[in-house]
Amino acid sequence: MDVLRIRGGRRLTGEWTVHTAKNAVLPIMAAAVLTAEKTFLEDCPFLSDVGYMADILRTLGCRVARSGRTLEIDPQGMSGYEMPDGLAKKIRSSIFLLGPILTRFHKATVTFPGGCEIGLRPIDLHLSGLRQLGVEIREEGGVIHCDGRHMCAGSVHFDYPSVGATENVMMAAVLLKGRTVLTNVAREPEIVDLQQFLNRMGAKVRGAGSHTIVVEGVSKLHGVSYRPMPDRIVAGTMLAAAAITGGTVRLERVPLEDMHAVCSKLREMGCVLTHQGEGVTLHAPEKLRAFAQLQTQPHPGFPTDMQAQLLALATLASGTSVLVENVFENRYGHAGDLNRMGADVLINGRTAVVRGVKELYGAQVTARDLRGGAALALAALRANGETVIEQAQLIDRGYEDLEGALASLGAEIRRETTNSEYT
Repeated sequence: MDVLRIRGGRRLTGEWTVHTAKNAVLPIMAAAVLTAEKTFLEDCPFLSDVGYMADILRTLGCRVARSGRTLEIDPQGMSGYEMPDGLAKKIRSSIFLLGPILTRFHKATVTFPGGCEIGLRPIDLHLSGLRQLGVEIREEGGVIHCDGRHMCAGSVHFDYPSVGATENVMMAAVLLKGRTVLTNVAREPEIVDLQQFLNRMGAKVRGAGSHTIVVEGVSKLHGVSYRPMPDRIVAGTMLAAAAITGGTVRLERVPLEDMHAVCSKLREMGCVLTHQGEGVTLHAPEKLRAFAQLQTQPHPGFPTDMQAQLLALATLASGTSVLVENVFENRYGHAGDLNRMGADVLINGRTAVVRGVKELYGAQVTARDLRGGAALALAALRANGETVIEQAQLIDRGYEDLEGALASLGAEIRRETTNSEYT
């Protein structure tokens, strides 16, 4: 178990560069098996989820190696189509490999994926999309057997704009002869990034970022070198860290065009944001203001992955803030720990009512999921005394060396590690 110890009360100041996005890297790692040639991912972050995905690829016969911040994926020796059960249950994004494996072997065997316990997150939308491409699917004892021998291009409609399902079906369709049209797709910027990567490999995909994606099948893809997009959730978290401490921080490599909803809420709370090129500077007020209401929605609405961080800010804001979680039904696990620190958060189903308090106090709390753990770290930066966050390794799923990043801006924070599986 990893522990973060944070002593609050320091304003964050300085500059920091945002690393590449976890939610862009993982589907791109899966897409790399669509070719027999090597792929090089530049500026690939050191995240536990990236490590788990690399291990799954190795188990399937791929060669995966690092050289500094470049990750090399060589799928030439890939021979397996059965997803390793233990690894798949550690990472939700293992499901991204379903489409590429089907494309490569015309069959796949997978178990239900794992990840943070923030809701049901069923994979029925993935399976429905693949069925619409002609995949035959049966489930036996928690194992999903997919037969893709009769896969063909066609029309796919999603009942809900799922990010993962959209990306999975995109990847499954790129090598199918003919045109595939995906409607009611998710519009997240990471999907646009995946489209750019696939097209660099020789695919013909258009429409990502809109409600309809069109895939013209090609006969072959080739390996490329590619730098995925910067992480908008990490950028938002670091801006929130500056805001809660009353600091002034400049971030470089910020995907500002993808962050309008988050920046709008930070401005509503009294923060001043200025940008120049790919850099954004946040000047925090002495006292944050409450926001009237925040509702999580698919992009371009407010991202569910930033809900916990804004809730942490609301605990110290003047007035009452209301949050509504529309995406996942179990994403307030951090609320009880914030209340232990002196916050006033009331949860009623998918709604959180947060009455701002004057002070938070250090306490022993537990990270229960990736973003909730980050939210506790933000609260600890402002709390009086020392906060101890247990299960801090969950934060490593999406933040590369969060303690190092915050310390570089002036935070008093250190990690106590009993075991580090991925370094």
